[in-house]
Amino acid sequence: MSARIRVYGKEAVFTQGAWQCDDESLQAMLQALADPRAVTEEQERTHALYAAGRFGGLIATEYGWEAAPHPEAEIRMEDFAPARQPERAGWLSFLRRRK
Repeated sequence: MSARIRVYGKEAVFTQGAWQCDDESLQAMLQALADPRAVTEEQERTHALYAAGRFGGLIATEYGWEAAPHPEAEIRMEDFAPARQPERAGWLSFLRRRK
């Protein structure tokens, strides 16, 4: 079975690791996120939920269309900056003079 989502008023279907959609630009955006490893029904649904959440869309359920939750951020400020010094974040932070 395939997973269906609705983003920007357009419907898209995720099945066997690929997206199908009538809108070419939406299909390109979704295909950029596509997970080719999603082969089971549960994996397809999980990936479709992630993709719909990234674009603020809806996902089809047995009860109708439901809003997809936004996924957590993949990169956080704490990954780059010390906890008490967010101003020291950035890839050139090693050049800054330490106190």
